[in-house]
Amino acid sequence: MLATTLSFENMHQHGELMVNLLKARKQSFIVQNNWDLPEAEGMEYDQYDTPASRWIAVHEDDKILAGIRLTPTTAKCGMYTYMIRDAQKGMLESIPSDLLDFEAPVDPDVWESSRVFVSHLVPAEQRTRVQAQLMMQLIETARALEAKQVLGLVPAVWSRWIGRLGLVAVPAGPVMTIDGARVQVASMDLNSFRH
Repeated sequence: MLATTLSFENMHQHGELMVNLLKARKQSFIVQNNWDLPEAEGMEYDQYDTPASRWIAVHEDDKILAGIRLTPTTAKCGMYTYMIRDAQKGMLESIPSDLLDFEAPVDPDVWESSRVFVSHLVPAEQRTRVQAQLMMQLIETARALEAKQVLGLVPAVWSRWIGRLGLVAVPAGPVMTIDGARVQVASMDLNSFRH
């Protein structure tokens, strides 16, 4: 099992991995969760998949086991910035604007994680290992990008599994139900984690 961080600059070095990641996102979010999201040629994408973002794929060869997208809170593409901030500003109909307990930051030290998933094909006995690999790569990548904090709109059960991984995060907003899924914004302090 490998974890690879993809960017617009390096995706050509990883064959079909980026395509496979976007196809796995379609399976997870559009097919399984029944979310109304953009798709093309079997891939899910949105306005936040820009050169400013990074994508983490946990994979065995080209088979995607899990994924996550990282976007700087300083990102700007047309009228969009990053998902949590745009939702708070009332720009995303599917996400309530009261998702965060404070004003969404615009700070080079803070990055957003989004589109977090573990493939339904990962057996239950391997899920914790896959989640750990995903989060360790998230921390390594975010630190390499000089981030000190990561905000993410994640499944509301995050507190159950993040402690098992030795990570520290705190709620940053209320638990909400979006498209039938219970979610919450969590904030992870990268300085609190020691290898």
